[in-house]
Amino acid sequence: MRSADIAVIGAGPAGAAAAIVAARSGLDVVVLDKAVFPRDKCCGDGLTAACLRELQELGLDPSAVRSWHPVQRVVLHAPDGRRVALPLPAGPGLFSVVARRRDLDTALVELAVTTGAELWAGSAVTAVGPGDDGRVVVQTSTATVAARTVIAADGMWSPTRKLCNARHDPGYRGEWHAFRQYLHGAGPDAMQAQHIWFPDELLPGYVWSFPLSDGTVNVGFGFPRLGGPAVGDGAAIWRRILARPEIAGVLGSATEAESPMRAWPIPARVDGVTLSALGGRVLFVGDAATAPDPMTGEGIGQALQTGRLAIDAVLAGTGPIEAATAYRRAVGRELVADHRLARRLGTVLASPRRTEWALRAVDTNDWTRRNFARWMFEDYPRAILGTPRRWQRGQFHRPGAFSDPVEDLHPA
Repeated sequence: MRSADIAVIGAGPAGAAAAIVAARSGLDVVVLDKAVFPRDKCCGDGLTAACLRELQELGLDPSAVRSWHPVQRVVLHAPDGRRVALPLPAGPGLFSVVARRRDLDTALVELAVTTGAELWAGSAVTAVGPGDDGRVVVQTSTATVAARTVIAADGMWSPTRKLCNARHDPGYRGEWHAFRQYLHGAGPDAMQAQHIWFPDELLPGYVWSFPLSDGTVNVGFGFPRLGGPAVGDGAAIWRRILARPEIAGVLGSATEAESPMRAWPIPARVDGVTLSALGGRVLFVGDAATAPDPMTGEGIGQALQTGRLAIDAVLAGTGPIEAATAYRRAVGRELVADHRLARRLGTVLASPRRTEWALRAVDTNDWTRRNFARWMFEDYPRAILGTPRRWQRGQFHRPGAFSDPVEDLHPA
């Protein structure tokens, strides 16, 4: 049986972030994932400013992500057809990037291994339970590891949560549902900006088109399960969306599908979920902690952040209970206020009239357009005005991520 300080279950962004931070701190880390990388992952592929700052802190080199594509302009489309162009700051640094999850996740896994983590790919977890010496024993389809702490980064329906008999809802289907398809041959308007539409039938959901470096666009839509369309109508909604003049006019008439449409659920209730199990020896992060934003469904930045916060808590704690307490407090301090505000703001977008009013307010002047873009892309926390403890000097004027060359934090 392999012994380790940390066993990370799931090698997506949350698990990889936890593994990188832990290995960089000198801990013995094993990362388990049932998949073999590279592998595709359903996602909108948009990386916010907050996400980019987390990636920079981890030491990711953007050149390691093959489809990495910075974007400087966002166009919002109101229900009445009004277009609001939001220029992101010209720099220095990056505030928005589009990258395929297949490429991003592979680069993060490779960085974790380079940092010192041991990867067990193709290893499905079959059992998780307490060991005789206070460790947690994780059995997989290929081997067994006993660790002082387990980081569960295994998705919304976390098998680890069930195997630990932690509180879970067997009928849970997430707060949002999303659909995505890659299209070739999009027009120049689609390739030069990120587009977000707010069609009446999806509110408070939305449609997106995000350009990639290879001439492909990631096009999709998402909506809340409560108050939104029936999930089973996804294919019919997709056909109607692509036929809408305001969307077809941006995508152009020459688009071809790279692959079939795919769907996935999005959890977003971090303020009401149990974040630990087995006396604090198991900590849940990312989608397993239901951390995505309830207004947009964005979850990569939150995944990276919770992975980092979990290891910070382990490093600072004197024992598993103390670590679990510290992690819960950190999540409450860094995510819960933003989560609750985003949920309330999402109700504004439930009405076409309120959505149109909000976008007119955004389009008032250059200052409102620029700062709304930075707020929308999480360059500062959603609830920053209501949480002065998180204020920083120059908060609204700092450069973007990767404004300086990436340091070689993890020499071979």
